[in-house]
Amino acid sequence: MSEPWLRGPIAGIPPLLQPAAHAFVLAKEDIDAASVGLTVEQLWIEPGGAASLGFHLAHLAGSTGRLLSYARGEPLSDAQRAALARERNLAATRPALEPLLKDWHEAVAFALAQLAATPEGTLTEARAIGRAQLPTTVIGALFHAAEHAARHAGQVVTTAKVVRDMA
Repeated sequence: MSEPWLRGPIAGIPPLLQPAAHAFVLAKEDIDAASVGLTVEQLWIEPGGAASLGFHLAHLAGSTGRLLSYARGEPLSDAQRAALARERNLAATRPALEPLLKDWHEAVAFALAQLAATPEGTLTEARAIGRAQLPTTVIGALFHAAEHAARHAGQVVTTAKVVRDMA
């Protein structure tokens, strides 16, 4: 199967946001393929001190939601702040693969819905990121959410290969 961007436009997504939508779809597909059959033990190995697969998966879901909030011009919710705090202690709770993938899939579905609902005329509106209120735009926050997902998806693919070779 070809990569999402070669399959044509994703229905309902504005043309200027197609690249971000394609990046989210590819990240989801790559992560799904790379995570098949991983055990809880493999999810939480930190090979060479690198972040674990479990961390990447939880962080992807949480960070995608946070970046989408900023793109909407909204502050983080209490639930998002609590999830961010939990990300720092994931190695202690060691969630299994299924709930981590479920959260990631929901984040991608939400991202695609937000992209579909974003009018192209708002893409250059100013937005601010984080406590420091770093300046960006709607399209800047959306693009960063997509490229951040792509970057972590690559880390998941590589780390999954490493931890499988360790067994």
